[in-house]
Amino acid sequence: MRESIFDPVRRKRVALTPEEGVRQQLIQELSSNLGYPLHLMSCEYSLVLNRLKYRGDLVIFDRETNPILIAECKSPDVKITRESFEQVLRYNLALKVKFLLVTNGRDTFMGRIDPTDGKYTFLTEIPNYNDLS
Repeated sequence: MRESIFDPVRRKRVALTPEEGVRQQLIQELSSNLGYPLHLMSCEYSLVLNRLKYRGDLVIFDRETNPILIAECKSPDVKITRESFEQVLRYNLALKVKFLLVTNGRDTFMGRIDPTDGKYTFLTEIPNYNDLS
């Protein structure tokens, strides 16, 4: 039988794949240390782009339940590359969030998109939930 882990967002046990381990590590960091409410998170969030269905690994919503952050979680042995960012940027064509995050558990990159000009600015750390604006 496969090893499993309890996902507090989905409120059930899920298979503990390397990618899932990274996602659960991120959820724990966001909720325990940075004030992100679990009830405003969604795992495997469905989105449609050009009639194709995709799933965002982790989407965070603001208090009005608008998506504000999308996170792409990679296995720890997967190097974060330009393709990793292009994947999350592609998902953002459907979601139009202000914050993007890509992590493999060891390396985490986060940025903010300026809605006026679409320019992307890297952040040095993940902001607290109340500072997402």
